[in-house]
Amino acid sequence: MTRGLKEGEPNGRDVYPDIIDHPHWQSPARPHMSLYDRAAQFSSFDALAGYSDMVREEQRRTDQKIEPGETELEILNRKMAWIGRLIAEGQHPAVSITYFEPDPLKEGGSYKTITEPVKKIDTAGRRIVLMRKEGYSGRNAAIDMADILEIRGKMFDESDDRMEE
Repeated sequence: MTRGLKEGEPNGRDVYPDIIDHPHWQSPARPHMSLYDRAAQFSSFDALAGYSDMVREEQRRTDQKIEPGETELEILNRKMAWIGRLIAEGQHPAVSITYFEPDPLKEGGSYKTITEPVKKIDTAGRRIVLMRKEGYSGRNAAIDMADILEIRGKMFDESDDRMEE
C-alpha cells in the first residue's frame, strides 16, 4: 500500500477507495484535448506585456540637433530673403529644406528633407509655410526657422552671386 505524500497524511487508497481504481472519465460529446492544445490555452499569457516594445524603443537611435554657426545662419538668412523677394513678385519657388524634427518620445530627433514650393515666409511666427497641405486639417505644412539646417534649390545653384543682390 502507498502512503501519503507527506508524513502524517492519510493514505489515498484508504480515503478514496470507491474511486481510486476507476478509469479517468472522458466526455462522449467532446474529443480528448491533446497536451499541446491544452498548453496553447495558457501560452498567450504575457507576464511582461510591453517589455519587448520598451526595449526596442530604448535601442532606437535619435540624432542630436546641429546648431549652425554664424556663417551658416547668414547664408540661410540670405536665402530666405531671396525666397521672400520671389514670393513678393508672385512666384512660389520650389526648394529642398533639411530640418530637424524632434522625437515625440525621447530626447533628440531626426533630420528630414522636404522639397516643396514655398507659399510664404512668416517672419513674425519665424517659420516657412509650404504649399503642401497637412493631413485632415487642410493647413499648409510649416517649418520653424530655428529647426532649418539647409535650404537648397535650383535658383541657388544657378548663381550664388544673385543672392547678394
